[in-house]
Amino acid sequence: MSQNHILSSFDDELNDLRAKIVKMGGLVDKQYKNAFIALKTKDQNLAAEVYQADRLVDQLDADIEKQAIQMIALRSPVANDLRDIVSTMKISAGLERIGDYAKNLAKRVKVLSNRETISVSRALIKQMIKQIRSMISDVIDAYISRDIDKAIDVWRRDKEVDSLYNSLFREMLTYMMEKPQYITSATHLLFIAKNIERAGDHATNIAELVYYINEGELLALKRPKDDSSNYMEVDPSDDS
Repeated sequence: MSQNHILSSFDDELNDLRAKIVKMGGLVDKQYKNAFIALKTKDQNLAAEVYQADRLVDQLDADIEKQAIQMIALRSPVANDLRDIVSTMKISAGLERIGDYAKNLAKRVKVLSNRETISVSRALIKQMIKQIRSMISDVIDAYISRDIDKAIDVWRRDKEVDSLYNSLFREMLTYMMEKPQYITSATHLLFIAKNIERAGDHATNIAELVYYINEGELLALKRPKDDSSNYMEVDPSDDS
C-alpha cells in the first residue's frame, strides 16, 4: 500500500520509478502489436523496428536498476519501501525478458516471409498475442493501483496462453507429418509460439511480485499451468 513519506523527494523518486515501469510496459505492448502485424503482412521493415525498439526497453531496465540501487544506498529503505523497490527491479527485469521474446518473434519474420503461410497458426498466434498484451496491460495496472484481485486474475490467465500453445503445437506436428514441405515454417512458428508462452510465464511472475509488494508474502496458490510441451524451451537471447 502506498504511503507518503516525511521527505517528499523520496515519494518523487518512487513515483518516477513506477512511471518508468509504465513506460516500459507500453513499449513492450507495442513490440507485440507490431511484431504480429509484421508477421501477418510479412513486413520486414516493421519487424526491424520491433528489434530496434528492444534497445529502448533494455535501456529503461538498466535505468530502473540503477535508480533502485541508488535509492537503497542513499535512502536506506526498510520494510514496505524496501520490498517495493526490490520488487520493482524484478518487475523491470521481467518486462525486459518479455520484450526479448517479442524481439525474437520479429527476427523470424524474414524467414517466414519467403514461405507459404499456415493459416491456422496465424489465428492461434493472434489469440496468444492478444492474451499476452492484455496480461501486460492488466498487470501494470495492478502494480500501479495495488490491485491484488487484478494481479491474481492475470496470474490465472496464464493457463489460457498455455492451452493456445498446446493447440498450435499439435497443429504444427500434424502439418509436419502430413506435409513435409511445411517443416521449416512449422518449426519457426513453434518457436514463435513458445516465445509467447514464455512471455506469459514472466507476466505471471510479475503478478506474483505485485501480490508480494502488497501482502509481504508469496502467493500461496498452485501456479495454473496447461503446458504439456515444456521440453521445447527457448532462450530469449537466442539469435537463430
